[in-house]
Amino acid sequence: MNILVTGAAGFIGSHVCEYYLDQEIGVIGIDNFDPFYSENIKRENLLKSINNPKFNFFQTDIRDSASLNKIFAENHVDYVIHLAAKAGVRPSIEAIEEYYDVNLNGTISLLQAMKLHNIRKLLFASSSSVYGNNKKIPFSESDNVDNPISPYAASKRSGELICHVYAHLYKFDITCLRFFTVYGPRQRPDLAIHKFTKLIDEELPIPFYGDGTTSRDYTFIEDIVHGIDCALKHLNGYDIYNLGESNAINLKTMVETIENELGKKATINPLSLPGGDVNTTFADISKAKKKLGYNPSQKFETGIKEFVKWYYSIKFLPTKIT
Repeated sequence: MNILVTGAAGFIGSHVCEYYLDQEIGVIGIDNFDPFYSENIKRENLLKSINNPKFNFFQTDIRDSASLNKIFAENHVDYVIHLAAKAGVRPSIEAIEEYYDVNLNGTISLLQAMKLHNIRKLLFASSSSVYGNNKKIPFSESDNVDNPISPYAASKRSGELICHVYAHLYKFDITCLRFFTVYGPRQRPDLAIHKFTKLIDEELPIPFYGDGTTSRDYTFIEDIVHGIDCALKHLNGYDIYNLGESNAINLKTMVETIENELGKKATINPLSLPGGDVNTTFADISKAKKKLGYNPSQKFETGIKEFVKWYYSIKFLPTKIT
């Protein structure tokens, strides 16, 4: 069996590649090393996979149809795990056209290449941001998601819809996975847990938005990889699942947990809430538990301990995360 992973050099993608390679499953990785953050970080993410004989890596853009078609023509592919995307809620507000070009047109380019080469099994990485400021807590897959509040969220919802079209018209088996704030070793440097850890460690002020009551359903990377594998084993028709821990942690508690692990106090820089940010994310994972066998297990405090351990391990590397 061979799995093609887009966004293979990213935070989630690199963990997914390692997981399947450890099971002696062939992995074809695609990444364009988007400059959103350092290419050095992404190459560091691939270090464990790159020398594995079952790993083939291609530096290319998912919008490059000719390149995708060549990769599919020259490599046997059974499944596609589509993680590549322009990421981030706040940056998407300043770059709407680019976010839609990559996240929607890139997804269409991938689906077209799959159709051409008769590959019809796909996992699509969506996001909890599609729920917007949903009033019903926790968020369920049956909730209305017609009111996104950021271009990133809208692009991810659009991706879900175009996937439904291909499932309907061309009999693709597609599962959309709504990830809830993934964290852990290799987390992107722009995300709060990583950013706050670095700033607190360096005794610099952290940007603290609002009064500390906004909350996120932080999901540890190993639980996300477990959920992806569960979904891959149950691909049948079109479906959507939440992958979260089903435990919302507020901003104040998140900062205190990092402080406790670092043994340092944060210097707070209070700021007003930016547009596009949601107040709360909280996953109802009962559907994924029942139908996929998804069973997240990581406690937030233990996850932060694992993240800080990794942070210290890379702190003084020549390609250290900046």
